[in-house]
Amino acid sequence: MNEADEEGKLLKFHDMGLDDRLQKHAKEQSVKALVITPSKELCSQAYKNVIDLTSSCSREVKCVDISGQVALDAQRPLLMEKPDIVIGTPSRILAHIQAKNLYLKESLDMVVIDEADLVFSFGYEADIKTLLSHLPKIYQAFLMSATLSEDVRTLKKLVLHNPVILKLEESQLPETNQLTQYHIKCEEEDKFVLVYTLLKLRLIRGKSIIFVNSVDRCYRLKLFLEQFGIPSCALNSELPVNSRCHIVNQFNEGLYDIIIASDETALETPTETKDEKTKQKKVRKKDKEYGVSRGIDFQNVSNVINFDFPANVDAYIHRVGRTARADNQGTALSFISVKEMPLLEHCEEELADSHPEGETLFKPFQFRMEEIEGFRYRAKDAMRAVTKVAVREARLKEIKSEILNSQKLKSYFEDNPRDLQLLRHDKSLHTVKTQQHLKNVPDYLVPPTLRHMKSGGRRARTNKQFHKGPTRGEMKYKKRKADPLKSFEYAGLLKKKKKK
Repeated sequence: MNEADEEGKLLKFHDMGLDDRLQKHAKEQSVKALVITPSKELCSQAYKNVIDLTSSCSREVKCVDISGQVALDAQRPLLMEKPDIVIGTPSRILAHIQAKNLYLKESLDMVVIDEADLVFSFGYEADIKTLLSHLPKIYQAFLMSATLSEDVRTLKKLVLHNPVILKLEESQLPETNQLTQYHIKCEEEDKFVLVYTLLKLRLIRGKSIIFVNSVDRCYRLKLFLEQFGIPSCALNSELPVNSRCHIVNQFNEGLYDIIIASDETALETPTETKDEKTKQKKVRKKDKEYGVSRGIDFQNVSNVINFDFPANVDAYIHRVGRTARADNQGTALSFISVKEMPLLEHCEEELADSHPEGETLFKPFQFRMEEIEGFRYRAKDAMRAVTKVAVREARLKEIKSEILNSQKLKSYFEDNPRDLQLLRHDKSLHTVKTQQHLKNVPDYLVPPTLRHMKSGGRRARTNKQFHKGPTRGEMKYKKRKADPLKSFEYAGLLKKKKKK
């Protein structure tokens, strides 16, 4: 046999092997890629990004997000179609595998884990270890993480084999000419007075995220601002995932200016005692797959306000990272009490390398508290009305309404997407008796140095336009007159009389 025949046989053999491999993959539709994220909000965001990237080949590449709060049986038909890409949280993916809705042992080619440093801190360690036993022995894996912590190293040993590590050499925070960080020393009562003054006098403009450390604080601040006519949205782990994603989307579209977000993960500890666990059972159930300070793509955020300072440096970095993104400017303002001073000092020590030498990371916010003493009395009146009972009722009321909007009206909103756009989440909860005089700021209360700020702005113009129109009594009279059951007059009969 000559060399030419041997080469021909080798080429034929190689082509047959290639054809076999191609036929094996093209023979039937199967799941090729698995995207794992620690929170449902990140799953929704990843799903939208995949849909955008595959818009030109949407018929060939199918993607499904299975992180939603629905029954496993409801998602079974989607998985029976064997989409190319499946996105979900570790616990949700594992639940579908155990329910035999999803089989990955033979077809899976790729695994992507986003925000890997949060996977274990969200309590998914056992789920990940069990999930890996249902995956094939050979697959390509990607791990994305903002930090290389011990949890990430442990996860790397479980998922990756001889990995290539790519490190992006950049500072933890944006440059000082892009992100300005302020702090102001104030105690509990002063925090409420200050946030009321800054927002009501429009000293802070643009879209803002106010971070607090608990759900109670979230609703306490929302009810406090409601009394002054300042609308805001609450974003926390108790809300349904559909509502949370809808709030973020509408905030990005510019429908809301203020979000009050509870960053509860910053206060969680890895080890808990039995007493702590029994206490948590009595507390209302929260979604462990919730995360707002990490990964969520808030767009065009001008200001981040730390109403409660975070418990660690990483939480501060991720909170502040919601603003000053891309080439945009941003401001971070932290309210610091005496108890929180050690946290601020520790944060400044850890981030010393991210700013030039000789400059302080946290600039003092130049604001004279004595100039707004007149606002303090109003703030005290509002704080007295926000009792523990009012906060509890507000939590229950919003959860009930959001669950109704999220679940029972889901099919209606799918048929009527325009009505979903009109659904607002910044409405008043009405669990606190509002005093109308608090919504307006008399000129004598405004310090002379700030009076020029009060006259300008969008709200001032709309208020002037509103007062030029008909009063509430006139509108009520017109409405009553137009109703024939209340006025005993029929408009058609009146027209006939006029013609005669």
